[in-house]
Amino acid sequence: MSTRGINPVQPLKLQFPQSLAVYDDYAKAQKSVDFLSDAEFPVDQLMIVGTDLKRIERITGRLTWSKVAIGGIASGLWLGVFIGLVFVLFTNEGALAVLLSTAFIGATFGLVWALIGYGLSRGQRDFSSVTQVVATRYEVLVENKHAARARELLAGLPGALPNPFEQI
Repeated sequence: MSTRGINPVQPLKLQFPQSLAVYDDYAKAQKSVDFLSDAEFPVDQLMIVGTDLKRIERITGRLTWSKVAIGGIASGLWLGVFIGLVFVLFTNEGALAVLLSTAFIGATFGLVWALIGYGLSRGQRDFSSVTQVVATRYEVLVENKHAARARELLAGLPGALPNPFEQI
């Protein structure tokens, strides 16, 4: 096993990383790494690190008793059908009856639990949402012994390195 490259014990770390460039979007950071790869630079000596993390919550709609009920029935129905299919694999009789009964039990169970959960919230969260954590900056790091060569190569890619004199 070669000792060159990334430490197998800590695959997400470089020994002595240096900042090569900082970008406002991931595509630009990825383009720089791809450019270095095309130039046969040892890209296993690079990392792209997302920094300045933000949690974004996109509100997708208002919750009502009927929406909660429909969602509970749908998720319970899906679970019931899945369990029914598993049961059908191990039984020889009444496959349709097994599927229908587990689907009905699942839908009922899903409805009851969804309504209980929504009722217990007492209106403190009457909306649905999707949450995502995103980085606002992406920094390309390079192992220090390869930093000079990486900067030299990357200088050949127009727009690859941000202008160091640009005011942010």
